[in-house]
Amino acid sequence: MDPLHDTAVLAAEHLSKSFGAVDALIDASLSLCAGEIHALVGGNGAGKSTLVNILAGNFRADSGRILLDGEPVRFSNPRAARAKGIATVYQNLALVDALDVPANVFLGREILLSPPLGWLGFLNNRKMRASARAELDRLQVPIPDIDQRVIRMSGGQRQCIACTRALMGGARVLMMDEPTAALGVKETAQVQDLMRKCRDEGAAILLISHNMEDVFALADRITVMRLGKTLVTADKERISPETVVGLITGAVSAASLDRDRFLVHNTPGPF
Repeated sequence: MDPLHDTAVLAAEHLSKSFGAVDALIDASLSLCAGEIHALVGGNGAGKSTLVNILAGNFRADSGRILLDGEPVRFSNPRAARAKGIATVYQNLALVDALDVPANVFLGREILLSPPLGWLGFLNNRKMRASARAELDRLQVPIPDIDQRVIRMSGGQRQCIACTRALMGGARVLMMDEPTAALGVKETAQVQDLMRKCRDEGAAILLISHNMEDVFALADRITVMRLGKTLVTADKERISPETVVGLITGAVSAASLDRDRFLVHNTPGPF
């Protein structure tokens, strides 16, 4: 077991999930610690999305368990996971282009005016605007005009808005799916800076990425998946990009690695 597993904010223990005859996840384990960026890497079909969807409450595992602060939990739906401080920012970001920044930050949990107007559904736009502005400033997100519609904003700004929305909900765990995909150099730097700031403030960050440059620039630890299994977890300093790529493609076997240097989760069958 991962030596950090017992101190993890969120941990997956031996999760398996099948869709009909397809084994999408096989005995997979993962631990996320506070103040850490943990990269989850693997090729298409490796099981990354299934694992994240289970942790986010979208799927139920067939076997295994999820631990939150060392206690077993079950998430019947994404709302239940969010209520426990687990937030996910997907590639599509789930922003409403026609709305401004405060409306997107508070989407689904809008602040109402005091009764009686609140009983009629009137929003406290002033309070939401002030709270959104304060949170963006705290996170040092570079959006000067928060009153403009998000459709007019850059990809990096949109990604930061989606992260701010997750953190405004009190997220302790932030799972980010390909956060810098299709972003330019400047926008990528903005998102990377935000992730580092969230980590430094004590959040547990899970970075799902195919981009090895991002992974090795950001991650404190790296977990490699292949064919539904978690193969290896290692501190970034203990594993090379070449070894990671080899594990992803099957050119390197997890069984051949030095177990004193890596946590080898499973010994897979022939590639």
